[in-house]
Amino acid sequence: MYEDPYSIKSYVLRGGRITKAQQRALDTLSGFYGIPFDDTILDFNAVFNNGNPVTVEIGFGMGSATAEIASANPQKNYIGIEVFRTGIGRLFMEIEKRRLANIRVIEYDVTAVLKKMIPVGSIDAFHIFFPDPWPKKRQNKRRLVRLPFTNMLASRLRPGGCVYMVSDNDDYCNFALAELTATRTLHNAYIKFARRQDWRPLTKFEKKAIASGKDVKELIFVKKPESVP
Repeated sequence: MYEDPYSIKSYVLRGGRITKAQQRALDTLSGFYGIPFDDTILDFNAVFNNGNPVTVEIGFGMGSATAEIASANPQKNYIGIEVFRTGIGRLFMEIEKRRLANIRVIEYDVTAVLKKMIPVGSIDAFHIFFPDPWPKKRQNKRRLVRLPFTNMLASRLRPGGCVYMVSDNDDYCNFALAELTATRTLHNAYIKFARRQDWRPLTKFEKKAIASGKDVKELIFVKKPESVP
């Protein structure tokens, strides 16, 4: 029986404790920094009141790296896509504290957001930092960075834009390397894995992974010029 790969979720919603501060941020700041899911293509100029390049971060966790990157790059705009409300509330708190005008958040499934809201050929970069590796073989179909999803990512990139993935799971890294390599409109910016990008801040999760001896690997795949088949 045919199974639509886009119907398979790369996450499972679990009950998580939301602090009073996070809930307050969700209640009071969503109208300022959130973008409701809608079956309408976004006009980034209208969203951000400028024409700056847009980066999309998929699954930003608690949002600490997202806020730090956006704070260091005010000339760029950022859209975070996340389904876990604890992280969204925490990021709203960081946005407010840092007075960031260049971040917006969409609380919804990323596949639907890309299909319905993100213009083709409009994105400067996709950031995918430490996605769930779904390590058991029967779970591999839930991995986010896989065909045909990588085709959709590539279709939303502008020529020269990139998919930037970071993971501490060796099997997933090699799996994603193969899937991105098989995505015809992308090419690897490196021979295999990328060197560490110094501008990307270390999160608590990453520091813990490194301390436990895990090898963090990075992938950067770039959208080919439109003239390349």
